[in-house]
Amino acid sequence: MALKVKAREKKLKFSKESEGEWRYVMQPELYSSLTQSKVIKEAALRSGVSEGVMQACWDAAGEVIKAWLPEGHSVPLPGLGTCRFGLSATSVDDVNKVKTSLIKVRRIIFTPAVELKDELRNTAVVISCYDRDGKEVKRVTSADDAEIDDGTGENTGQNTGGNTGGNTGGNTGGNEGGNTGGTTGGGEEGGM
Repeated sequence: MALKVKAREKKLKFSKESEGEWRYVMQPELYSSLTQSKVIKEAALRSGVSEGVMQACWDAAGEVIKAWLPEGHSVPLPGLGTCRFGLSATSVDDVNKVKTSLIKVRRIIFTPAVELKDELRNTAVVISCYDRDGKEVKRVTSADDAEIDDGTGENTGQNTGGNTGGNTGGNTGGNEGGNTGGTTGGGEEGGM
């Protein structure tokens, strides 16, 4: 399998006065979302249990995760990593100023397992390049050192050893603004 990316030639303006410049802008091809029932059916086939038993296990695991996260636990997601709740808040210099309005955002923090990061690192990326008329002009397959941004604020590369500066982008699925640094997903002063 490979991650599919489109690089489309688009005219970008860098200021109001600019006429714009043609640049190739990359974006992932949209993947379809799998339904829960399809995932359960496939898991049942791979495990040798019935779909009904798999559905019951799936539901029970979801309920346990939902129950333990609010208690402050980091919950393992088998084969994927761990999940926990966190937040980002403004720091203050006086205990009398501490109040809930200092909380900027609540987050669900996912920390992927090493095996999952390795899977991403070893997955090829295929880039299809399209000119401004929509004609495919080039196709490229990855040969990079596969630096991985796992959302924890530390990027890990096969050869680079990591970047502790954090990520500044948003996380797909709803973390407003993403992580702005730090290894715990908070990044800003008082991040947890």
